[in-house]
Amino acid sequence: MLFFALALAVGGWTSARHIQLDAIPDLSDPQVIVFTEWMGRSPTLVEDQVTYPLVTALLGAPHVADVRGQTMFGMSFVYVVFDEGTDLYWARSRVLEYLSTVRNRLPPDATSRLGPDATGIGWVYQYALVDRSGRHDLGQLRALQDYSLRYALTSVPGVAEVASVGGFEQQYQVTVDPVRLRNFGLTIADVSRAVRRSNADVGGRILEMSEREYFVRGRGYIARSQDLEEVVIRASASGTPVLVRDVATVRIGGDIRRGAAELDGHGEAVSGIVVMRYGENALDVIRRVERKLEALRTSLPPGVEVVTVYSRAGLIERAIDTLKHALIEEMIVVSLVIILFLLHLRSALLPIVSIPLAVLASFIPLYLLGIPATIMSLGGIAIAIGATVDAEIVMVEAAHKKLEGTPPDLPPEERERLLAEAAREVTPAIFFSLLIIAVSFIPVFGLTGQAGRLF
Repeated sequence: MLFFALALAVGGWTSARHIQLDAIPDLSDPQVIVFTEWMGRSPTLVEDQVTYPLVTALLGAPHVADVRGQTMFGMSFVYVVFDEGTDLYWARSRVLEYLSTVRNRLPPDATSRLGPDATGIGWVYQYALVDRSGRHDLGQLRALQDYSLRYALTSVPGVAEVASVGGFEQQYQVTVDPVRLRNFGLTIADVSRAVRRSNADVGGRILEMSEREYFVRGRGYIARSQDLEEVVIRASASGTPVLVRDVATVRIGGDIRRGAAELDGHGEAVSGIVVMRYGENALDVIRRVERKLEALRTSLPPGVEVVTVYSRAGLIERAIDTLKHALIEEMIVVSLVIILFLLHLRSALLPIVSIPLAVLASFIPLYLLGIPATIMSLGGIAIAIGATVDAEIVMVEAAHKKLEGTPPDLPPEERERLLAEAAREVTPAIFFSLLIIAVSFIPVFGLTGQAGRLF
């Protein structure tokens, strides 16, 4: 019996160490998001040319329960919901397969991609970039987030995506003067075509000289605004080249944005949202992200700070602490009740030892079934502690009643007989009382959908 209890404790402890931890249960169905960008087009045009073809094509995918489309200016979102129990990565591969068949029906300049392999509760951490010194504007902070922090955090195991919010996306802005454009006989399309074609390198061959090889190439990538100003649009009638600076002004500015981020009422800021990958341990992912951010602080520009805005780790730790406090309080109360009413210290050891053992044993099926430890499951364990202890208190009290009045030098055989007799008297009542409690929970196992995932 001691070996069995030890094995149960070791198995429960191992399961508790490796079980997934999260604050709230995931109630969402397996879902794949298809995001399509077709900038500059009206919602009606995007709906007809992008959203409708995608929705009609994905409706025929296997195990698809529902397909919903949402269209806005220049963007389309298609939400493909699969049947309960469908593997998420199998679903993503099916969506990619159907996307390849419908791609030729979409506009050539419309780009589609899948959303992150995450669920509706994947938002586990958020931070903000703050420059209290005032040396960096929102565009520079957004560039730091997009090209430095975002890539570094995406490499953290368990992170599906790092989304950027707030600030300005920097871009080269060419402001054309219509009067000068007309004087040169040019159009907006001529300027746009020249700018687009100029931002590229041209490959060449190899030139051999003096037993050496030289790579021949034409360098044309734009590195500064002056490079754009010197782009040739076309030659005039006299052979003089017409440059971009002759008909327009070039500057670095912020792209048009549809939202903003503000921190504690102190003004706008740049924020990053860390989305956890499907099936990962939320607490472990948050800890890895925090360690990565701590390592990145030394590489930030002077005056720039990373401020934690939201972290689910606190809620998870509070849920675990609640269970710990419930265990400690239950053991103290049970010990005091047994000691005060039975005046026997050793009798209190049985329920005191069995309480943590029962809690550890409950983590074994959770781990084997892949059920994460959430507020619901931990709260259920804390509530069930009382029912676990009741049977032990009744058994201990029945044994004391049988041994009451017996001489101290009672033979061991007689003591064992009395204890067995006491157990036979109360065991049926204890068994059926616990059975009734267990049977009352059977309907919960028949729940499906969101209710089944919740309970």
